[in-house]
Amino acid sequence: MNSHHRALRVAGACLALLILLTGSFSSRGADRPPNIVFILADDLGYTDVGCYGSKYYETPNIDRMAASGIRFTSGYSCGPNCAPTRAALMSGQYGPRTGVYTVGSIDRFNWRSRPLRPVDNVIRLPLDKITLAQSLKRAGYATGMFGKWHLGDGERYHPRQRGFDEAIVSAGVHFEFTTQPPVEYPKGAYLADFLTDRAVDFIRRHKEQPFFLYLPHYAVHQPLQAKDSLVAKFQAKPTVGGHNNPTYAAMIASVDESVGRVLALLDELRLAPNTLVIFSSDNGGVGGYVREGIKPTGDVTDNAPLRGGKGMLYEGGIRVPYIFRWPGRIPAGTVCDQPINSVDLYPTLLAVAGASPPPDYPLDGVNYLPALTSGGKTGLRREAIFWHFPGYLGAGAGAWRTTPAGAIRSGDWKLQEYFEDGRLELYNLRTDLGQTNNLAAKLPDTARELQARLAAWRKSIHAPMPTRNSGSPPPAPGKKGKKSRPLKNAGPDK
Repeated sequence: MNSHHRALRVAGACLALLILLTGSFSSRGADRPPNIVFILADDLGYTDVGCYGSKYYETPNIDRMAASGIRFTSGYSCGPNCAPTRAALMSGQYGPRTGVYTVGSIDRFNWRSRPLRPVDNVIRLPLDKITLAQSLKRAGYATGMFGKWHLGDGERYHPRQRGFDEAIVSAGVHFEFTTQPPVEYPKGAYLADFLTDRAVDFIRRHKEQPFFLYLPHYAVHQPLQAKDSLVAKFQAKPTVGGHNNPTYAAMIASVDESVGRVLALLDELRLAPNTLVIFSSDNGGVGGYVREGIKPTGDVTDNAPLRGGKGMLYEGGIRVPYIFRWPGRIPAGTVCDQPINSVDLYPTLLAVAGASPPPDYPLDGVNYLPALTSGGKTGLRREAIFWHFPGYLGAGAGAWRTTPAGAIRSGDWKLQEYFEDGRLELYNLRTDLGQTNNLAAKLPDTARELQARLAAWRKSIHAPMPTRNSGSPPPAPGKKGKKSRPLKNAGPDK
């Protein structure tokens, strides 16, 4: 073989190797796990965005996200207020497994004036819980969190110690805010903008590897504070029904701007086809109380046609927007009425990432990825979803948003059980979305069957129940109080 032929063979071998390597790299890029972005608003009501019915608030970016993906009309939070939902999202477990039922201690409201003693509340997500971020990090994801954590103060409970490579926590106010760890920012900065700045920076720095970005805004939680230019815009706009607060509308607009910036960056970096983006809220909007007769004034928004609002197990307190965008994987412009819940996020995102669940760690939710990619045509393998709220939430002036209660939704039926007196409320959500017609007396067999299933679930998950209020004054510091008596009709729940 002459030198010319030898050179040709060597060149050919090199070319083949180059093609092989190139194909390998291309295949590896195609097989890279998808990025995940989860944007969570705080106290945003079900109808507070345009694609869910608002004619006053403006959410063009969220609306476009829904138009290019799937919108769930029966998306639920795991609790009627902040902490239980966030605990469920991060742990994949219902409240009875984490002990996180509400915000703060049971003494936040004067339960001693009521018949029951609430179940003690856990204010920090227990350290033995394996968070969603920890599972995704083990699967090779870069993990970042910027915003409201609300699952425990202190270094051991900071999200940087719970699976997030990077985390900046801030909540409480929208201007002149503090962060943990401390971070400098320009004077006059708005918190939603600051958090979005950090989020887009995280995406840019991790665009070459799979990433999980959790962006839990503090907006639109009170205090009502917004950028002057946006407030002025809505002051000049005619209000529609119970959507009439220009400052609140401006706060929603800032959250919408955040969504728009994140989506635009993913498009710019050509990451959109390999990125699942999720938008939701932690509970219902702060409204519906005047209609319920528990407050004379003070509704910030209106969740109509849903009944009630934040702090209640009526639909207005737990039904929230849930939108998913994943170009090429989720059919555009689809709507799904299948119920999904906060505990479902964990198993779903593990499926998205191609990751296995943690061993010997129970996950209470179901994987709804097939429902996403089929445009809602694939059913979920679940008979019911549940709520357990063994405490009180006040509304001021001696009124209560909720007393200790539980709820179950199965198909079109929803049953609410109140533990003080055993009262049952049964609704068919298909025909009575506003929960105006309690069918418990007319359909006692249906009510009893759902009540039995709710009790069986509580037994299976070892859900603690409130106890009878002994009427004893609070114990003096350093002394143990008298134990309350268990409910006589608690049955399997005690």
